[in-house]
Amino acid sequence: MRIISGYLKGRRFSPPKSFKARPTTDIARESLFNILMNRLDFEDLKVLDLFAGTGSISYEFASRGCENITTVEFNYNHFSFIKKTTQELELDKYIRPIKADAFKYMQKSSEKFDLIFADPPFDLKQFDTIPDLFFQQELLNENGLFILEHSDKKSFENHPNFSELKKYGKVHFSFFTNL
Repeated sequence: MRIISGYLKGRRFSPPKSFKARPTTDIARESLFNILMNRLDFEDLKVLDLFAGTGSISYEFASRGCENITTVEFNYNHFSFIKKTTQELELDKYIRPIKADAFKYMQKSSEKFDLIFADPPFDLKQFDTIPDLFFQQELLNENGLFILEHSDKKSFENHPNFSELKKYGKVHFSFFTNL
């Protein structure tokens, strides 16, 4: 895997072959960040990356100048990989890895974020409830953005906070706003 853009563009990181996470594809990540770069000032963002897997989304934010990123991952091996990679890329002053269940983190967190990205396992039982949980827990700042990565088998277009859908092959990103 590689970092797509920013000052770490081209830097590679390799999860072990036994890694169970399904990383966001390079094409989908590049397309998503092209959209975000045209809409947001990354330096001022407070970002939450849930179900972080390899940490690739957090590395992309940091590489583009975001200095306040919280990364939550429950799987110990994935968390350890994120922590190690964050140190190797010298991003440990920008990325704060937390080993926690994402649902429990959402329930207990008193922090608010400007942007939340969630890439849960596509077969997760509670998948359909995730957007509601974010808005019930009031994790987003006013005018905040929540992005949920999901398969083409899910649709969130009827959710009251849904704003748009971006499709990249079988990877879909639903955007939700807190207005």
